[in-house]
Amino acid sequence: MGGTIVNTYPQLDAALADVIRSHGHDVEDHDVALLTRRSTGEAISTLAVRHEIDASEFRAAEAALKEHWRTSPPPPMPGIREAMARVSGLNLVVTHRERASAESLLASLRIVVDDLICAPDGHPRKPDPTMDLILLERHGLDARDCIAVGDRPLDATAAHAAGIAAVLLQTPRIPLENDAEYQIEHLAELLPLLG
Repeated sequence: MGGTIVNTYPQLDAALADVIRSHGHDVEDHDVALLTRRSTGEAISTLAVRHEIDASEFRAAEAALKEHWRTSPPPPMPGIREAMARVSGLNLVVTHRERASAESLLASLRIVVDDLICAPDGHPRKPDPTMDLILLERHGLDARDCIAVGDRPLDATAAHAAGIAAVLLQTPRIPLENDAEYQIEHLAELLPLLG
């Protein structure tokens, strides 16, 4: 969801970089972005070790940012509304985000999805395909008729394990090795794939 539907990364990168700066270290937001695009948890662990800062400070900054988003949400990703409007079937969301946070962000941005499944509801996290498979079954969908759009390589891995073609929405200047059939940098590039 974050990084694909909602433009959360710039604020997350800045919040984690600010923790480092508060300890007197120089760091660019882009340096943090190189890590968060793979995994926020791994980014926090790496940054904590690299800068000798307790990981709890980074987690606290992330939690404060999520709390801030309850009243001041980050913007939608450029082109997401057009892409979702072009979909001829259902707009389904598979996310690691907690349900309350996911629903709050979508509601605050007035983005309507047809269904939402969240790992914290008791499902294995991606790259495990379970959440994708549940949505396919729940809605009677053939995986060959679907396309999964995500911002991390594990999104493509999960989609493929469920038999779904994958699109990786990459952040410019942050190439990620992945096995997605399509790699785009802007959601407008997705429109031709949607019919």
